Amino acid sequence: MEKSLTTWRDPTLLLFSIGISSIGNFIYLVAINIIVYQQTESAAAVAGLWIIGPLTNIFTKFWTGSFIDYRSKKKIMIVTYIIRATFICFIPFAPCMVIIYLILIVLSVANAFFNPSSTTYVAMMVPKENRKRFNSLRSFASSGAVIIGPAIGGSLILLTSVETTLWLNALFFVISALLLFYLPEMENINGEIIPKLTLSQVFRDFTVVQKFTSHNKYVSFIYLAFIMVMIFSFAMDAQEVVFTQQVIGLSEMEYSLLISITGIGSVAGAVLLSIFSNYLSLRLMIVVGALMWAIGYVIYAFSWSFASIVVGFVILGFFNVFLNAGIMTFYQNNVPVEIMGRVTSIYQLIQSSVQVVFILMIGLAGDLISLRVTIVTLALIMLISSIIFSFSVLKPDKTSYYLEGQKED
Repeated sequence: MEKSLTTWRDPTLLLFSIGISSIGNFIYLVAINIIVYQQTESAAAVAGLWIIGPLTNIFTKFWTGSFIDYRSKKKIMIVTYIIRATFICFIPFAPCMVIIYLILIVLSVANAFFNPSSTTYVAMMVPKENRKRFNSLRSFASSGAVIIGPAIGGSLILLTSVETTLWLNALFFVISALLLFYLPEMENINGEIIPKLTLSQVFRDFTVVQKFTSHNKYVSFIYLAFIMVMIFSFAMDAQEVVFTQQVIGLSEMEYSLLISITGIGSVAGAVLLSIFSNYLSLRLMIVVGALMWAIGYVIYAFSWSFASIVVGFVILGFFNVFLNAGIMTFYQNNVPVEIMGRVTSIYQLIQSSVQVVFILMIGLAGDLISLRVTIVTLALIMLISSIIFSFSVLKPDKTSYYLEGQKED
């Protein structure tokens, strides 16, 4: 018992840090949407918030991995938290939309560094046999933030103001950074041998990722296939408000209630997964999560009423946590930590590039043909892709990739 508590002390602190920052992300999301809409009264300007992250990733992911893998992941995470806290405080003082968008780009760049760093740091800190439980608990923290964050953000805005809410929001990232100070440094970084971040170094690191991909075709295929399935959901999410209100006919209140119910579904799934993760195989988590998640989107695409769309959203919210926790554990178990930052960055570069193309294509398709047909087509392609993906996960000769203890040779 004492050994178990010692083993989980540092991961628990890390979970609290990530969970608090996740709540901060959603408070910020509520506040920034309101500020942008108040200043522009333009739905297009608010929709532009969807594109900043992917576009920023396209211009930063080329080199973030080359920076991350040679430096302390813990320190990078702390710095990104402090940068986010600082620049969120600047938003209320921004004189125009151009400055606000520039601040949002800085925040997206910080996030581009944080995600690969945190993925690698988790793989370094958490033993292989505990990663599935850790990622399940992380899914619980993220799902809880979906409900708690907007609720706190909305309450703070009502009680104070949007500006005060943003300043208080910055404290969440400061607290997250402080918690990281109590965590161990997992690597011995020799500053004298850190290569300079040059164009030639970036190209060499691209070659490292290319070699990993060619030598680990199955691992690369599974993770990239997961990314492609995710992109279908992202494309549908970008049209969610328009589809639910204009095609299905939900009111704004019904839509808000729908999002809350989806969050509750995610939390319920995360709670069950956190409790029973040790009794579920990694393969089962991934396959059931992928198939049921896609089925949830199919129900959503064919929905005709509030009740029917609730069913689809609860299913996709519930099983999304199974898929994400399973894939993250698979990824951390099969990608060496010494190159994980570079591999993660390049794969996320691919994801962001395809996301931007998909968003533009779906927007165009929605104008040329009915949005219902567009969403139904995407959902069905996503379901077929998930079935093919699941068969790949269940291949009998690939069992060793899903071991949760030490990987067998």
